[in-house]
Amino acid sequence: MRILFIILSITVSRPDSLSFLFWNLENFFDPRPDSTSASELAFSAFGERHWSRKRYDRKVGMVGKTILWSAARYGSQPAIMGFAELEKKRVLTDLVRHTALRKQNYSVVHFDSPDPRGIDVGLIYRKKLLTLLRAGPVHVYDSAGAVLPTRDILLAEFGLPDGDSLAVMVCHFPSKFGGVSASAPKRNAAVRRLENVTDSLSAKGFRRIVAMGDFNDTPEHVSPRGLVNAALPLWKGGRGTIRYEGTWELIDLFFLSPDLSGSVRMEIAEPPFLLAEDRKYGGTKPLRTYSGPRYLGGVSDHLPILLLPGK
Repeated sequence: MRILFIILSITVSRPDSLSFLFWNLENFFDPRPDSTSASELAFSAFGERHWSRKRYDRKVGMVGKTILWSAARYGSQPAIMGFAELEKKRVLTDLVRHTALRKQNYSVVHFDSPDPRGIDVGLIYRKKLLTLLRAGPVHVYDSAGAVLPTRDILLAEFGLPDGDSLAVMVCHFPSKFGGVSASAPKRNAAVRRLENVTDSLSAKGFRRIVAMGDFNDTPEHVSPRGLVNAALPLWKGGRGTIRYEGTWELIDLFFLSPDLSGSVRMEIAEPPFLLAEDRKYGGTKPLRTYSGPRYLGGVSDHLPILLLPGK
């Protein structure tokens, strides 16, 4: 599991004026294999997914296109963006160097995690607007004190031009694979770790904290102590970021320190090119890159979420 904090900035750099983006990019693998892991071999030119440079470049371009669409739609170019299901740092480096984002002076923060699938979280931020003070991975531990083989939490602390500071965490909590009850202790451990980090940041004087990510559970089941869930209004309205058997579910969330919660709102980005017809249940659903081994040409089974200034 991993936690990712992301911050997006508008034209001003007050913490309550920043906009944020988070997106689970579903198996965003580089096509150049450099290990023998099953997941990486599957996403290679000779693996079962026949993951080619052409398909990879298309996905990189679609991610960049979505970010530009969101900036135009909501009037805010992200200052920080967090992502889940990244194979390695290189995929984010390609995103900021080989799309229109190259003009925005983004820098990459990424750390390898102990996840057995070989996927991590990461973030990019605009160096012109934010100063990275420190960053690192935060392990999640089981009840015996051992490191869980899941995504780490990515913690990044930023300085702002006005002298204030902001802490951002990016998360990807353990999934429900194996059953809800059997997997619940792992997600509970991730929540406790998130709470511990939040407590430590508060003790250091951070009043502005943002945690974002794929929490693999809906808002009524995830409630970290000391943080406010920005997704509640959307969840109560039946909105979601993934669609399962015809029902939208909201598992990609933002959690905020109380000082920030009254001045921002969460939105779900839904550009038409990320959606496909749901032929079985009706309506639309996110267009995935693959359905099993079959290539569909989409980006992810998740839609991106944004945190924007104003109510």
